[in-house]
Amino acid sequence: MAEPGASQHEPTQPEPGATHPGAAQPEPTWPPGLRAAFDRYEAALAADDVAVLDALFEPGPDTIRGDAGGLLVGHDRISAFRSARGGIAARRIGRTELRVLSDDTVLVVATSHFTGGGQGLQTQLWRRRDGQDGPDGTDAPDGVGTWRIAAAHVTGRAPAIDRSVWRVVGDPLVAGAVQPDAPLAGVRVAVKDLFAVRGQVVGAGNPAYERGASVAEANAPAVQMLLDAGASVTGIARTDEFAYSIAGRNAHTGTPPNGAAPERMPGGSTSGAAAAVALGQADLALGTDTAGSVRVPASYQGLWGLRTTHGAVPREGLLPLAQTFDTVGWLARDAATLRAAAVVALGDGTPAPSDLLVAEELLRMVEPDTRTAFEAFLARTCRTVTAVELPPLDELAEVVRTVQAAEAWRNDGAWVSAHPGALGPDVAARFGAAQAVTASAEQDARGRLATFRSAVRDVLAGGVLCLPTVPGPAPLRTADAAVVDRTRTATLRMTAVAGIAGAPAVSAPALTVGGAPVGVCLVATPGSDVALVDSAVALVC
Repeated sequence: MAEPGASQHEPTQPEPGATHPGAAQPEPTWPPGLRAAFDRYEAALAADDVAVLDALFEPGPDTIRGDAGGLLVGHDRISAFRSARGGIAARRIGRTELRVLSDDTVLVVATSHFTGGGQGLQTQLWRRRDGQDGPDGTDAPDGVGTWRIAAAHVTGRAPAIDRSVWRVVGDPLVAGAVQPDAPLAGVRVAVKDLFAVRGQVVGAGNPAYERGASVAEANAPAVQMLLDAGASVTGIARTDEFAYSIAGRNAHTGTPPNGAAPERMPGGSTSGAAAAVALGQADLALGTDTAGSVRVPASYQGLWGLRTTHGAVPREGLLPLAQTFDTVGWLARDAATLRAAAVVALGDGTPAPSDLLVAEELLRMVEPDTRTAFEAFLARTCRTVTAVELPPLDELAEVVRTVQAAEAWRNDGAWVSAHPGALGPDVAARFGAAQAVTASAEQDARGRLATFRSAVRDVLAGGVLCLPTVPGPAPLRTADAAVVDRTRTATLRMTAVAGIAGAPAVSAPALTVGGAPVGVCLVATPGSDVALVDSAVALVC
């Protein structure tokens, strides 16, 4: 299990026979070759030698590894997770117990004693196979065979706080109103680090910005209405820098875990708050959605997520990215919690049309396996589906990109210019492009925005647009910049539809593709937010 902040590794010396330092226990009897394989595994962990670790796990689709972050099935998925993990904290092995299940199968359970304090536990099922090369590429000794791990479970030391998820956390950080029958009583909220919370600063995902920020004297209205309804703020959760990303990676604080698919990215920019909900550390995430920053992490982590009608929830006390598209949203593990938050903020609103609309242009953005799963989903609903045409998606996305960039530079450009080197490379490049947007380019984009908004709203007047939330499952955490950029480009073509229309959009956890979640998104006329959640429940539950 990765331990954030570990940068050095001590050699690990297995010490079978010690329940704690200095306590003698009988030396277990190791079958020939197994002790050497176990020692090699520990040495590879200490050195973060991914190649040897890969070789010590059985190849094929049946190998399994589990920890607090989830279960990985298949050697390839385990390898992808491990290569993005970055090693473990320095430790030594304490008490080790062996249970020989057969001549070629042994269960090993060992305690881990971390140099920085705390203990953990690791359990491994080792299997021996003859006629295989050893992990170093050499033949195994005659009569020994090659021992490899078929299954592993890791329990790390108890973490105080995952800094990739939370910036500030309490128990709670801010208590909600105590009143009988409060609609959100007992709900724990993770607040995206863009909203003002009284007594705290807004960090915006950047340490330099956080250091210069002023302490908030009042809660943002979007925070206060949840507190008034009985919810409590558990903490302030990480965001991608200035919310100018949808991947979920932060160059300063790391990548939060994906609670549904540990080897994949979590999605951003409401990344930390979404992870907190998926991991059970909060029940509701308060986030923002400018170009998909609620919908994308909802899809990637198997959550319910609602982007509200533009301007329906007050945005005072919210650090803006691009006011033309910024809107408040929430994520939850279940539809009932999401709906309750929406009713608190919006009331019941207006009903949504019942007919389902599907646009071929959107489905062309989708990966083949995701399209197959989506079409099978539609067939199971037994609902009438009407084909519709949207304005060209490339043009919609370009309008959003141009207007968003111009506003982002007006909002944050002075700070960016005054703090060279303070941004991570991807966000810095985005602000660099934003600086280059001319006044005439922005004016032209705003003219097209008005035309496209009218056209998309005309389409939505005829029903509820239904589409996969994103092109496919979240990219692997090991994905290179080119893969992430291609995914971002395709995603923005899909998410731009709701942004252009200023319309509500809900992502429901309805599809599984390649073992990972993909949401189904519904987009409807402005003002129909709560009814849209109800429509999604009726469709997928």
